[in-house]
Amino acid sequence: MRLLFVGDVVGRPGRNILEDQLPKLKQKYRPQVTIVNGENAASGKGITEKIYKNILGFGAQVVTLGNHTWAKNEIFSFINEETNLIRPLNYPPGAPGRGQTSLNVNGVELVVINAMGRTFLEAIDCPFQALDKAVDDAKKRTPFVFVDFHGEATSEKQAMGWFLDGRASAVIGTHTHVQTADERVLPGGTAYLTDVGMTGPYDGILGVDKDVVLKKFQTSLPAKFEIAKGRSQLNAVFMEFDDKTGKARKIERLLINDDHPIVE
Repeated sequence: MRLLFVGDVVGRPGRNILEDQLPKLKQKYRPQVTIVNGENAASGKGITEKIYKNILGFGAQVVTLGNHTWAKNEIFSFINEETNLIRPLNYPPGAPGRGQTSLNVNGVELVVINAMGRTFLEAIDCPFQALDKAVDDAKKRTPFVFVDFHGEATSEKQAMGWFLDGRASAVIGTHTHVQTADERVLPGGTAYLTDVGMTGPYDGILGVDKDVVLKKFQTSLPAKFEIAKGRSQLNAVFMEFDDKTGKARKIERLLINDDHPIVE
């Protein structure tokens, strides 16, 4: 099985480069499944129904979320109906939406799970307990389990990779918007990357206008963040899994910007 995962889409710049580059990436890598993290896709925070459906139209099968899941009030009107839009699994019981979904990939089930860390983020339910149960339940049906682990702390994301090694096909981190260079297949066969990075402005600070952020750091005064203008980037990761065992055979980081050639 071949899977492409695109990192946090930030605002219109992220959506534009996703629309332009995703078909080219799919033509080059031929993934059977494409997953996109869209938690910042609407003006840099949250997602709308229109944007969610646009991302599907660009070529994604599943959209994952994160700590900005509830940033747009509109989410409450459609998240329960959209089976392939998933928010962190470990929100307390009663939260709208779902934390995982399943896809039929040429007759084989792929389970996609979204979870969120707690270090420097909201104090929601324990992601280790939630994923321990969710992954074990999924493994009773299929060897193919993909986890988007949305977390701030590198240590927590690395810990989750080791915790699920040999059980999940892949554990890929999101949230920090800076792609890490530690892609590897762990000893048990789990593809791991601490953070896939972001898809959006290339000349900002985590996608935000750099002058606004610089002023905030220098003055410690409140500032209204705005999406950066100018050049864009796309960060993603491509993986291949053994068709019988679900274990990773390959993981490749993808970085598209003016300093790394865009797929033509």
